[in-house]
Amino acid sequence: MKLDFIKTFGGKIIFCLAACAGLTVGVVLAVAWMVGSVERYLRDSGYRSVLLGPDGLRPEAKIFFLAVAAVLTFSVSFYLMLRESIRYIHLLADKVRDISEGDLDHPVEVRGSDEFAAMAADLNAMQKNVKRLMEKERIAEHTKNDLVSSVAHDLRTPLTSIIGYLGWVRTRKDLDAATREKYLEIAYSKALRLEQLTNELFGFVKLEHNEMTLRLGKLDLIQLMEQMLDEMTPSFVQNDLTVKFRHEKETMLIEADGDLLARLFANLLNNAVKYGKEGKQIRVEVEQSGFYAVTKVINYGHVIPRNEQEAIFRKFYRAEQSRSRDTGGTGLGLAIAEQIVELHHGEIRVKSDLQGTVFEVELPMRQGEKEEIS
Repeated sequence: MKLDFIKTFGGKIIFCLAACAGLTVGVVLAVAWMVGSVERYLRDSGYRSVLLGPDGLRPEAKIFFLAVAAVLTFSVSFYLMLRESIRYIHLLADKVRDISEGDLDHPVEVRGSDEFAAMAADLNAMQKNVKRLMEKERIAEHTKNDLVSSVAHDLRTPLTSIIGYLGWVRTRKDLDAATREKYLEIAYSKALRLEQLTNELFGFVKLEHNEMTLRLGKLDLIQLMEQMLDEMTPSFVQNDLTVKFRHEKETMLIEADGDLLARLFANLLNNAVKYGKEGKQIRVEVEQSGFYAVTKVINYGHVIPRNEQEAIFRKFYRAEQSRSRDTGGTGLGLAIAEQIVELHHGEIRVKSDLQGTVFEVELPMRQGEKEEIS
């Protein structure tokens, strides 16, 4: 019997008890009438037995028959009325066991609107959450493996070179001073690369675990970008790149952490050099848009496929075309850039097509007081 019109299981129990009690009373009265009719018929026909005497059935026999009828009627009717709920409880118990055994792909049917229906909905939600957490754990495990593989490769390459060059210089006693100096300089440059990779990894860990705090101060974004471009001039020259810097204002004061912004734009410029060298040009543009300072770093190298543009800021992600020793790194540069921007309550976007690849950084001019900026 469907009792979905009753909203709680307690209400169903009360309804069933009342209905079964009424049915039982009716059945007991019917049985009493039938027993009385049979009793009168047997007595009038002269039948006598241990139970049936000249005055009719013994009282205890009548009570026994009526009690049996009452118990059977109440029990059977109560079971039949709650049979669907009992089956549903068993279904929920089976689903809990299935979840405990790892079956997270089959949701349980939600029936009615009582507590067990709510339990079924909660089980389905829990199943989804557990499945999502397991998927996140799987991705985290995959990411950890990527980290180990990436760090092992990226740190081993310069370390192997350092050991090789220093070992060769150490064993060759006949080297002249110029040759010795040349190979020591190579080993030193490899050691600097190793230090850069290590600092990048430690910096990312600090940002990832919110251990990095902003040291806010007033800084001139135009001056910062000019300084960054000057420092990277040797890299531009080495890769035969020309740089154009366009800015609307001579100065643009913003409230930010200068060291973190320097790391942010260094990562974007290094990225532009790595993947934009074929385009022969890098453009940097700074402008103000309302309460925000907008900086664009544009290169004209490889086009980033649309399906990779959403994933390019993911940690340890590298576009397929960049999986080479020439452009290799930890795959953390853009992830660190995104974290620094988020730490400043800004936004970073990328757009890539045949017109160029644009990394756009939008930073509030003043932290926490954007509504007061005119």
